[in-house]
Amino acid sequence: MHIDPETGYRYYSVSQLSRLHRILALKDFGFSLEQIATCLEETVTAEQMRGMLLLRQAEQQVRVEEEHDRLGRLQSRLRLIEQETSMSEEVALKQLPTQWVASVRETIANYPAVGALYPKVIAGVGPGVVGQGPCFARWHDPEFSESNVDGEAGIFLKEPITATGEVRVYELPATTVASAIHAGSYRRLQEAYDALLRWVGTNGYQVTGPIRELYLQNSQPVRQDDESYITEIQVPVTKAA
Repeated sequence: MHIDPETGYRYYSVSQLSRLHRILALKDFGFSLEQIATCLEETVTAEQMRGMLLLRQAEQQVRVEEEHDRLGRLQSRLRLIEQETSMSEEVALKQLPTQWVASVRETIANYPAVGALYPKVIAGVGPGVVGQGPCFARWHDPEFSESNVDGEAGIFLKEPITATGEVRVYELPATTVASAIHAGSYRRLQEAYDALLRWVGTNGYQVTGPIRELYLQNSQPVRQDDESYITEIQVPVTKAA
């Protein structure tokens, strides 16, 4: 390499261009200087280079997904601010009667992972009872959890039946709930939760039990970003002392 003393411009020989292009490409891919130095070693084989690039690709994909989720949360927050004035008209107090259900309750990785519990429910009760009512989830943690979520997946029953495996058949007690309908993707459920729980607090109520989600309209396979979904959120409440 030759540097022009007057202009500072760098001149590279033909033999150096390939190495320079690799450095620029690796820098563009987000590799650190230490990682680039490793990639430039003559002992690094093509297969090792391929492995490093595949690893970088996987890391970048995770970042893209994280940023996509962050953007979704930002958009939800903006919509929530815009909807705050109209949310009170969309909340209904309901008196729910007792209801027989069949469900499986487990500690799951996160909220979307509840979907993996429904096949266990169906396996324990048989496909004949599916469709008697919407599928539902109950969240037993007292607060929002990033991981290790205490979740329950179930289906409504017309009458008690015998179940096998991990499935429990029991009767949900009658209760009063504050209910809101969320029309949109599961990724945007949090905006409905924020508004509904704010309504509960500002209207003198307190939460008295696990929150329920009723999946009134969705599709198979379930997608977290499908805006055609309709979900009812039910928060058991009582008047605060």
